[in-house]
Amino acid sequence: MTDIRQIEAGKYNKLLAEALKELPSFESPEWADYVKTSPGKKRPTIEEDFWHKRAASILRQIYINEIVGVGRLRTRYGSKKNRGGKPSRFVKSGGKIIRTILQQAEKEEFLEKAEGKKSGRKLTDKGKKFMEEVK
Repeated sequence: MTDIRQIEAGKYNKLLAEALKELPSFESPEWADYVKTSPGKKRPTIEEDFWHKRAASILRQIYINEIVGVGRLRTRYGSKKNRGGKPSRFVKSGGKIIRTILQQAEKEEFLEKAEGKKSGRKLTDKGKKFMEEVK
């Protein structure tokens, strides 16, 4: 059993996204097609399977960093905003998509809220097992 850190991120995320498609709780909401992913973006994403790819990426980030909150993930998926004549500035991504994906993963019992000094969400044993079986 190899660690998922040793597998190339893009390749692993595609495999995990395919596995998440089969789960009923990881359905893309109706509003996901009309929402921008960040204030720094001009339009909503037109990428197919965006929801499952983002969910796979978020789960991989939690696997690697152990405990991760919405704020840190917003920073992770943020981008530069083009402000016209003014210099570009970094802006965090929107939190609704991230929060909804985390809630779907909690519903599937892949994540649980972390208790202690560091707040956020962490993988359960079921979530780790699911992610390590995807290869």
